[in-house]
Order: sequence, then structure tokens, then C-alpha cells
Amino acid sequence: MENSRVFNMSFASVYPHYINKAEKKGRTKEEVDTIICWLTGYHQKLLQHQIDVKANFETFFAEAPQMHPNVSKITGVICGYRVEEIENELMQKIRYLDKLIDELAKGKTMEKILRK
Repeated sequence: MENSRVFNMSFASVYPHYINKAEKKGRTKEEVDTIICWLTGYHQKLLQHQIDVKANFETFFAEAPQMHPNVSKITGVICGYRVEEIENELMQKIRYLDKLIDELAKGKTMEKILRK
């Protein structure tokens, strides 16, 4: 998929898929929100605002208050790419989020997911 197409996708259109993926594995929407807020620095009200205005991924990450300082500790493969080697900064942020949601769905503890 072309990067610009992904960047212009509405975060709100993908968000329910994150929740669905987590809930299928016995995890919760609250855990998904905790992960998103940890990664981006959003608090719940700002996160909900981004969903309500249907911000695209580019805007969602551009307006994120602050990426977590431990983001560099997120490593591994997602969609066939090592997240730490993705050169496009926005795509890397999107894949960081994908990786964290995958870890949640695979049963990792929140402590490990949040790199504590």
C-alpha cells in the first residue's frame, strides 16, 4: 500500500479495528486507549477529539502532544518490516502503534507493552 494512502486514512476508521483485535483476545478498549495515550501523549479527551473529527494518521501524529521517550524500545517485526528500521518517520509511528496493539492481542502484560 502506498504511504500517502495510509497517511490519509482516518485514524477513527482504524481505531475500531484496534479495539476489535484486542477484544477478540480478551483484552479491553481501555487497554487500547492506555497504549495509544502512552505512545502519543494524548489524554482520553484529546484522543476522543481526534476520533470525533476523523483526523487522518498524518494529523493524528502531527498533533500528538509528545511521543513517549521509550518509543525507541519498541522493536520487532510488523507487516514484514522491522519497526526500528522504518525510515519514514510517520510510517514508523503508525507501525509502532500496530506493534503495540499486536503485543496486547498476543497477551503481553501492560507493563511489558509500556516498556516499564
